[in-house]
Formats: sequence, structure tokens, C-alpha cells
Amino acid sequence: MHTDKLEGRIAAIMNGYKAEEEFFTEHKHIFPRRPKVYGIIDEVRSLLFPGYFDDASAAGESNDKLVGERLLRIDRVLSEQVARALRFENWDLSADEAAEHAHRISQEFLDELPHIQELILKDAEAAFQGDPAALSREEVILTYPGMYAILVHRIAHELYVRHVPLIPRLMSEHAHSKTGIDINPGATIGEYFFIDHGTGVVIGETTIIGHHAKIYQGVTLGATSTRKGQDLAGTKRHPTLGDYVTVYSNASVLGGDTIIGSGSVIGGSAFVCESVPENARVGVKDQEIVIRQIGAPEPVWCYEI
Repeated sequence: MHTDKLEGRIAAIMNGYKAEEEFFTEHKHIFPRRPKVYGIIDEVRSLLFPGYFDDASAAGESNDKLVGERLLRIDRVLSEQVARALRFENWDLSADEAAEHAHRISQEFLDELPHIQELILKDAEAAFQGDPAALSREEVILTYPGMYAILVHRIAHELYVRHVPLIPRLMSEHAHSKTGIDINPGATIGEYFFIDHGTGVVIGETTIIGHHAKIYQGVTLGATSTRKGQDLAGTKRHPTLGDYVTVYSNASVLGGDTIIGSGSVIGGSAFVCESVPENARVGVKDQEIVIRQIGAPEPVWCYEI
């Protein structure tokens, strides 16, 4: 490469930094590191399910020393990364102030780990009971993408409700990239939640889901038109699902005022943007499937769904 061309390209890139100071000022470099954040997920998962995802102990077994070591590692790394996130959000916060606040958050998070474990075990039970193809609860925990997405959400949500910047979203987008399931960390999800298959599921930030809910692949629990953008931040934009609600594949349930009553079933490919009473059945009317053989002038078989 010619030196003059290289110098010109360097200068052009450096000018871009100066022109976009919003993105390249010094304090904008103080944000959580993705590998560290992903490592927290792995450590928590291994702590809650020893031996399932690493070789440190036999499956389902652990000891006080191993548990203590993992808790200390989680505390150390989480405190460091939360402190970085707090300084990213508020550059006027001193390093000591950020570290003190981050330590408090980390301690609160560690106190919630038994509850997170309890919720995830209930989610695994819902998946096992809800899927006749499941051979064991262990298979559900080890292999189901929905379980991974829910586990990450349970972790990220605890940080979200403590107003930790960036880290909850880094976690949720990591799960999204691995599973195709996009659950915003702000969503509130009850016990015994099951996502079957999962690919293409979207659950928005202000969604509320009750207990024993089940959703299938391609489901969107989203907002209606978001043209107002940031003006809608902090408002209820996504639906509420009651207890024992089932939403079948490719259905969309939209809007902050939309409430799906407990016990209701939303049929596949339905588009719902108004509230539904309890124990209702919502389906697509007059949708028809027609199957023709090659060369046949008329349908040989059809049915309505």
C-alpha cells in the first residue's frame, strides 16, 4: 500500500471520529465488555445447573467450595461490568461511586439467584409437561433453545429492574443471536413459561405474561405503530397475557391496551390488536387451503381452518 494513500485513509477515518463526537468521546469507551457479560451468563447457568454445561462437577452435583468460587467470580465480574455501565450512563459518576453502587447491585442480584433457579426449574417443568416429544427434564434444560432464552431473560430482567444500563440488553441480544428468540429484558414473565420451538418469537419491553403461558414459533407480542419513536419511551406499548394463555405460531398480539384474558387461545396467524375476554378462542375466519394435483382442472381436496 502506498504511504500517501494510507495516510489519506487514516486522516479520513480520524476526521470521521471528530465529526461524530457523540460516538467517539472518551467516556463513550467506558461501556461493558461483551465477552465479560456473556461469561456472566455462563457462570450463572453453571452455578444453577452444576455439571450440565461444564465438567467442574457431575451433573446435578456440586460442593460448597465450588459454589463459593462461582459466586465470588460472578460478583467480581458483574460488579466490574455494572460499574462500567453506570459510568457510561453518567460520566460525572466517579469510579469509586460507580464501584460502590455496582457492588450493591451485584449483591442484590446474588441474593435473587435461588429465586431465579426456582423459576427456571418451573419453566423446565412446563416445557416437559407441554411437549410430548420431550424425553426428560434434563433434555429440556440441555437442548431446548426456548429454555436458554428464558434463562437469559430471567437473569437480564433482574438487572433491568435495578436500572442497570446496557448489560440486560447485551444479554438478551446474545440469547437472540443464539436462539432466534427476542425477549426484551423489560418484559415481565410469570411462572411456568414455555416457548415451543421458538424461532422468530418477539416479546416487547412492556409485555406482561401471566403464569402457565405457552407460545409457539413466530409469535410477536409487540407494539402497534411506533412512528413516535422515543416519545413513547416508558409507556405501556405491548400486550398483557393472563394466566394459562396459549398463542399459536405466527400470531401477532399488539398494543399496550390489549389484554388477553386468562385461559384464552390465540390461533395461528391471527392478528390481534384489541382485548380478548377470558377463555376465548381467537382464530382466522374463512382462510382456506386448496390443494391441486398437477394438470387437474379442479381442486381434489380442500378444507377450512
